[in-house]
Amino acid sequence: MIWLVPLSTIAAELPTSTNQTNIETETSWLGQNLDTDDISAEKISQFVQAYLQVLSLIEQRENELQGAELESESQQIQQEIEAQAVELIQASGLTLQEYLQILSLTNIVPEFGERVAAQLQEASN
Repeated sequence: MIWLVPLSTIAAELPTSTNQTNIETETSWLGQNLDTDDISAEKISQFVQAYLQVLSLIEQRENELQGAELESESQQIQQEIEAQAVELIQASGLTLQEYLQILSLTNIVPEFGERVAAQLQEASN
């Protein structure tokens, strides 16, 4: 459920180098070397919309998940949340891969992360 984890949690797990060579190496695991300047404002807006909806979904179902008595029940709830999250992401106009790439880049490329965080803040108000 990586696409369900808040940006700050992901940030702790990913490299944060600002050296462009290192950034290119770090983003190559995403399947390509990505230039954050190539990500349109529309894609970022779509990401912000999807991220906030997924976060809301998690918050809504958190008590249900924590209240699961059996591991199988917990796994079932997690699968339902994941399926709903994918639907929300796709409804925002992004593929799951695009969403995960943007999420990862926000934590790898500090300037890009600040740009996305500013839009998240604006959308939350």
